[in-house]
Amino acid sequence: MLAKCLRRVNSLTQVGTRNLSAEVRRVVLIPGDGIGPEISKSVQEIFEAAKTPIEWDPVDVTPVKGRDGVFRIPSRCIELMHKNKVGLKGPLETPIGKGHRSLNLAVRKEFNLYANVRPCRSLEGHKTLYDNVDVVTIRENTEGEYSGIEHEIVPGVVQSIKLITHDASQRIAKYAFEYARQNSRKCVTAVHKANIMRMSDGLFLKICREQAANYPDIKFKATILVSKTKCISWVISFKEAYLDTVCLNMVQDPGQYDVLVMPNLYGDILSDLCAGLVGGLGVTPSGNIGEDAAVFESVHGTAPDIAGQDKANPTALLLSAVMMLRYMDLTSYASKIERAVFDSISEGQAKTGDLGGKTTILFNCLLSKDV
Repeated sequence: MLAKCLRRVNSLTQVGTRNLSAEVRRVVLIPGDGIGPEISKSVQEIFEAAKTPIEWDPVDVTPVKGRDGVFRIPSRCIELMHKNKVGLKGPLETPIGKGHRSLNLAVRKEFNLYANVRPCRSLEGHKTLYDNVDVVTIRENTEGEYSGIEHEIVPGVVQSIKLITHDASQRIAKYAFEYARQNSRKCVTAVHKANIMRMSDGLFLKICREQAANYPDIKFKATILVSKTKCISWVISFKEAYLDTVCLNMVQDPGQYDVLVMPNLYGDILSDLCAGLVGGLGVTPSGNIGEDAAVFESVHGTAPDIAGQDKANPTALLLSAVMMLRYMDLTSYASKIERAVFDSISEGQAKTGDLGGKTTILFNCLLSKDV
């Protein structure tokens, strides 16, 4: 896929000039494990073909064991991220065993990347059950069930703490509404289980309602499940829905949703469900946004079974890199590369294994698009 797309990217370089003379920016590159290095290389080659003003600072994030026995991110990675403020990350494999912390979680915590943004959009040329999916999940990324607060009370009894705070909820709710406004989205839905977790999810929902009042230009509806077949709706400039109801409705009619905002665990689950509607994690981009830093990533696994066999699909990481370019206000480059990717897939030539093909011809297609 990559070669043809690169040629297409080159042809598109001649059209559209906004941002095309931008100064060179440095980005931290974390190639990752398994197929990570090869899909990262694909992105680098496409960026070079598109003459994107990006220079890469590759870093190894193999955990370093501290004196306390805890494995941590290497200091060089931390230093470069604080300097460059932007990173692109391939899939990481967290070692199994005591003392090993999730590297993905560690990166988010280290740089306070509080918002996980996952656009899921139907791809023309890749047949799935639905062709009208265009939904964005926005997930609070720092607390909830993933706060890492758990302990064994007595042998055989483990307690895990779900942490929900006013400040974190307010920050993610405001981000969701700002995202909707800046990206011309029409509806934001708060996903919750406040009917069961009345204090924790209740606080999250309360904050979302308060933020909704500040955005009267964004259309919302509140939906309460009255029975299995009947709902009552009314306009209150905000839409609320139980997690289980959203999951049910999403697989029946995903077109009814636009932007979804939710606590950490719900976002982890629901964003993968949405990805499944459009072709899987191999075609789904992701960005983790903080106050003054951001890391964009492919959210699929390391796939060590196909590493080095020219079978890996670089689309997810490439589209994540497109998100990164837009975050950096390099919109012309982002649109050019994104158009080449979508054109290649729609023509049916870009078929890696997860899309029904056999090799990374996506790379060849992108090269041919003259990125």
